[in-house]
Amino acid sequence: MPEEVREAMPSSGQPLGHFAILDPLGKGGMGEVFLAEDTILDRKVALKFLSEESLQDPVARKRFLREAKSAAALDHPFICQVYETGEADDEPFIAMEFVEGESLQHRLKRGPLPLEEALRVGCEIAEALEAAHEQGIAHRDLKPANIMLAANGHAK
Repeated sequence: MPEEVREAMPSSGQPLGHFAILDPLGKGGMGEVFLAEDTILDRKVALKFLSEESLQDPVARKRFLREAKSAAALDHPFICQVYETGEADDEPFIAMEFVEGESLQHRLKRGPLPLEEALRVGCEIAEALEAAHEQGIAHRDLKPANIMLAANGHAK
């Protein structure tokens, strides 16, 4: 487990309700994400927890769950699905669709996308944002690290 993941965070193999934590996936300003297995539905999910700093901020906690609720109402092929929210040891988490593939940030490190692929990915991102905006939802942290390129090549 990376050192930047705090002690209170789940560890590999640890059960968390009907989830089994598998591996850390990443860490950002607002939270930490882990790959987990949903043991009831037998599928991989991404579990997002608030960072230690955000966890101490009641406004951030409320915003975290409010944004999860808003995102869960969206149903679009280029938007990651939110399956549920919950709490473990008084720490809120969001269970989301696990997207196999690589982040746009990681892909861009290998060089620019070919024009046709860049146009397709850009259009998919714009279509997803349009669907969110139509529901009154604004993505507050849109960046290449938060865009996944799924194994089938589509953006999420």
